Amino acid sequence: MRRFFAFIVITCIVTLAASAQEGGVIVYSYPANAGPINPHMYSPNQMYAQEMVYEPLVSLGDDGRIHPCLAESWEVSDDGLVYIFHLRRDVRFSDGAVFDAHVASRNFDHILANRARHAWLELANVITAHEAVDEFTFRLTLTTPYYPTLEDLSLPRPFRFLSPNAFPDDGITRDGIKTPVGTGPWQVAAMRLGEYDRFVPNDHYWGKKPVPAGVLVKVIPDPVSRALALQTGEIDLVLGQGQIGFDTFAAMRADPAYATGVSDTVGTMAVAINSARAPTDDLRVRQAIQHMVDKDALIGGVFLGAQPRADFLFAPSVPYADIGLKPYGYDLEQAGRLLDDAGWRLEPGQTVRMRDGAPLVIDYCFVGNDAAQKAAAEVLQGMAARVGMLLNLVGEEEDSYYRRQKDGNFGMIVNPTWGPPFEPHAMLGSMRSASHADYQAQLGLPMKADLDAAITRVMRSVDETERAALYRDILTTLHDQAIYLPLHYAALLSVHRPDRLEGVHFGPGKSKYPFEDFQKKD
Repeated sequence: MRRFFAFIVITCIVTLAASAQEGGVIVYSYPANAGPINPHMYSPNQMYAQEMVYEPLVSLGDDGRIHPCLAESWEVSDDGLVYIFHLRRDVRFSDGAVFDAHVASRNFDHILANRARHAWLELANVITAHEAVDEFTFRLTLTTPYYPTLEDLSLPRPFRFLSPNAFPDDGITRDGIKTPVGTGPWQVAAMRLGEYDRFVPNDHYWGKKPVPAGVLVKVIPDPVSRALALQTGEIDLVLGQGQIGFDTFAAMRADPAYATGVSDTVGTMAVAINSARAPTDDLRVRQAIQHMVDKDALIGGVFLGAQPRADFLFAPSVPYADIGLKPYGYDLEQAGRLLDDAGWRLEPGQTVRMRDGAPLVIDYCFVGNDAAQKAAAEVLQGMAARVGMLLNLVGEEEDSYYRRQKDGNFGMIVNPTWGPPFEPHAMLGSMRSASHADYQAQLGLPMKADLDAAITRVMRSVDETERAALYRDILTTLHDQAIYLPLHYAALLSVHRPDRLEGVHFGPGKSKYPFEDFQKKD
């Protein structure tokens, strides 16, 4: 992996200063490097970069529907087990290699050789065969009907396509790739660890050619430094989630020198509460946490009204999610009664509840350089103190944070949902995988095995009535067990100077940044 971070040059060698001054190059920033940009793997590969470089068979459109991409059309058998894709005939990778059904099948060989890592995504579990029927016809065969097949194929990873010249000589792509080469509108030009990643247009791209001459992504971990870089002209654009503080965003929104934007809902900012670890293994403690949070104050104080409050894991607009659940209301007295019932007593003159000589302390874990997560954590810490609970704030860099999600070493952990097209099916499917915080948080539930079985059934159901009933049961159980503390329905934010950049808009989902449509003003 190190070779990808050691100043790789694919098409040209550039310096940071020259890149920033070159006309037509959009200068963006991100908290970390894009990683090796392996299309078939996860962190530290950043999804926005995977979306820039690689493409799927089908894609999510701005209208929320599935559209053709590398496949021009497709057919599904009556029994839902066979998908036949008719591929575009004019597609080349950025290295000039031809994309065809044989290359598609080879990519699936590598993806499914690592099937265990992708088990959170049900499609990876139900593919029984894939083959090139002819040069431009690709067939997938499933073991069982799976209604979100096309949605899974449209995701940023892992079902995207690497050039045949970039496969490892030995092993599979799980172990690394030679170079990040895809069919997307962008190709990697250079990477320097801790400094920047540079992308230039793919000259072989089959679709609409990118407008800008390139995208330079500077590594700026701190949101305050990022805002200053925008103000001084060091970068052209802030775009995404957690990229800038809400107070800074509000100030820039009121300044006519800046153009700002707020996207449609792209998920829920939620906190997972660990049912397998004391003290949150007690349902009454989890319910008390729900009642102690004044969400309206949180939304107004931290998010400054830019994000709507959330009472449920998924927004009502998400398919199958509008089921009439009753929200947990803000009620400090009810929170106190629940904690009293659980044996946590607040003695006179004390600020933290005690039980059996131990204080009521919960580790609250989040990404330390995410401005919104940090601010929300501090406000929640103050709200917890009102009921005699101490939230121990653990703000860490992303790798450490993700390790906690996987090993369950948390009491509460920020756990955003993934937005379209992941919701609800893929998000629920991941709850069965030990590599996700959802699994770890649910592990102490007595009905965990039944939940996992119901999630499997709902994704394989061909009966719409049965599917809706299963979703209702799953979401009701998670709500009643108080496993998630929803804070707000999340939106992406953008800020740029209109005298330097135009055409800025949001893409579908939370990881598609449509740089190819933006235009830099010289």
